[in-house]
Amino acid sequence: MNNLVIDLTHGGVKISVSLKKKGENVYAYDIYGTLKSADMQMLEAYGVELLEDLSDLAGFEDDLKIIYPVHLPLTRDEISKNNPNLNYTFLTHHEAVCEILEGWGDDIPVVEVTGVKGKTSSVFMLKEIMISENPLILSSLGAILYENGKEIILKKNISITPANIKETVDLAYKIANPVCEIAEGHVESENLRKYSSAIFESSLGVSGVGDVGLLTNISENYSIAKKKSTASQAKRQVFRCPNVVCEKEAYDKYYSDVSHPHISTFSLTDKSANLYVEKVDFSLDRTEIRIKYREITTISGQNLSGALTVKTFAPGPHHVSNVLGVVLTALVLEIDEKQIAEGLRNYNGITGRTNKRSNGEFIIIEEINPGINTEAIKQSINMIRNLDSYYIAVGGDYGITCEEIDELKVSEYLDSLNCDIILTGDVGSSIASLMKRDVKVMADYTNIFDMAKRDGKNLLFIYRSNYSKVSQR
Repeated sequence: MNNLVIDLTHGGVKISVSLKKKGENVYAYDIYGTLKSADMQMLEAYGVELLEDLSDLAGFEDDLKIIYPVHLPLTRDEISKNNPNLNYTFLTHHEAVCEILEGWGDDIPVVEVTGVKGKTSSVFMLKEIMISENPLILSSLGAILYENGKEIILKKNISITPANIKETVDLAYKIANPVCEIAEGHVESENLRKYSSAIFESSLGVSGVGDVGLLTNISENYSIAKKKSTASQAKRQVFRCPNVVCEKEAYDKYYSDVSHPHISTFSLTDKSANLYVEKVDFSLDRTEIRIKYREITTISGQNLSGALTVKTFAPGPHHVSNVLGVVLTALVLEIDEKQIAEGLRNYNGITGRTNKRSNGEFIIIEEINPGINTEAIKQSINMIRNLDSYYIAVGGDYGITCEEIDELKVSEYLDSLNCDIILTGDVGSSIASLMKRDVKVMADYTNIFDMAKRDGKNLLFIYRSNYSKVSQR
């Protein structure tokens, strides 16, 4: 069967080459016209033929497997009409990666994390819990290997597109086997592996390679694929995993029709969930969370019920919700309660992401995320009890994520607040133009920190950006 990989911007080159290495016949279509010369040379080197246009399908005679990203702005009918006589099979990039990695990771615990918010935080909480298993991680902060607690950066600027799961596995393989000749298929050293667990963050669903798929939430059901689909539809792919952990509210609203043998739910308020909060004592430093769980089915088929208390960095309700999903995932993996509690106790947020720092007098809380949206801004501000003691800075950049931000909703919400608001960056400038009240606009966000310190104000800094950019300051 022929394979056609559509979209070479979001990991299609890696998928095309991986399929070619498996002996498949592969074509590729650069729908966005963004293919770099180095990637084109790689495709040519491996014998992947580029189509100029989908109308080229008219010349095909054999069955055709279409491999496309879940956010592709084309329907299956729009693709197949180019040659209605073919027998088509359609796979998302996520599903293709799962096929490419068939057999990999069967002997280690693997978790895949998706959702609208909280993905990266959940990955790094799980990392703390599973640190003794030397986890291999793909997240929006990079591809990272942990060996005996030591962090090894495999690749820093890497997206969480599904093809980069394969990229992360390949990078870890090269680290463990430096003399192997992967391109020719010759391995001259022992086939070593430096990790014994894996945690992969993925946008718009998961591949299905995980023993557990964690869906953190659907806090905003934004549109994708030029409004032909939605976040909740894309993230439905989480149910490809044999065990699923899902926020109860998201499950009830979007997935109650799903037939799956092993779904465990968590909730801040709904006591009908498999895991829920009994009591929370919030703190900007260490929040104490008393948790109850019941009838959880583990990866080996055990049935668990019980209670535990954890203390961790979770200053707001949305952070606590992330903790619940992580705890439930760990329980499904049959990780001991003491190990769970110890790992969460070691979690202190993520520098340059969700993080709190203080010099004793001046508190800075950072919420930096490429997917900051209206709901995330509300949740972040709601965790501050005394707004009068804070400057609240909101802003960021465009063009860094598929998720949209509703500027009008944000402006209306900020207009309703009685506190000092500072807007910054392209996002902040645009929001400021829609607001009715006067707000301070600062082009350079780095000046906000100096101003807050000078004026004796704490700072809540909410910024829509890539971590790699803001971490430079």
